[in-house]
Amino acid sequence: MSPRRSYDQYCSAARALDAVGDRWTLLIVRELLAGPRRYTDLHADLPGVSTDVLASRLKDMEREGLTTRRRLPPPGAAYVYELTARGRGLLPVLEALGAWGAGELGERRPTDAVRAHWFALPLLRALREAGATEGVVEVRLEEGAFHLYADAAAHSVADSVEGPVYGDGSAPGEPDARLVLDAVTCAALGRGETSLREAVRDGRVRVTGDGTAAKALREG
Repeated sequence: MSPRRSYDQYCSAARALDAVGDRWTLLIVRELLAGPRRYTDLHADLPGVSTDVLASRLKDMEREGLTTRRRLPPPGAAYVYELTARGRGLLPVLEALGAWGAGELGERRPTDAVRAHWFALPLLRALREAGATEGVVEVRLEEGAFHLYADAAAHSVADSVEGPVYGDGSAPGEPDARLVLDAVTCAALGRGETSLREAVRDGRVRVTGDGTAAKALREG
């Protein structure tokens, strides 16, 4: 086990960076906000990370109390990593960091990888601002689909959020709302150039469904 790295500063920001300041750590948290993930799934959705670095970061995160590892019962019989309550507490940190960096999302570069669910956290914030904070919302982009647990949007403090915040792929059942949009609109929502309700009114987001979230977005 590698020695624990520290800034050795009596400062809460420095202490936080001792735990999450290494490259890839916060992006691993982003992936685990979807719930338990296998190592192979994490590696597939973190293009550019080496297997050695990913394994090292996961060990560090477990040591810091951010994640746990457990074995699934048969027939799965695989190990999965999941966030602890301390790890889930990083949700508002990631949301704030994403909002701060949204201005950097200009035109997509040829070297940029993209996964549909990477837009989950900006859209979670957009749902909160629109007052659509109940039910399951399925989001469909050209790059793929993911679903959001809109009740997580009602919390600004992640310690009160239990379970996954979002999930890759279609909703497990009939969603309360289904949104169809493109990555350009997602980026505009993240930058604050438009609100979700405005994008619905402008036709940039198509909403279907009869749940509370769908009604809240259409009534805006």
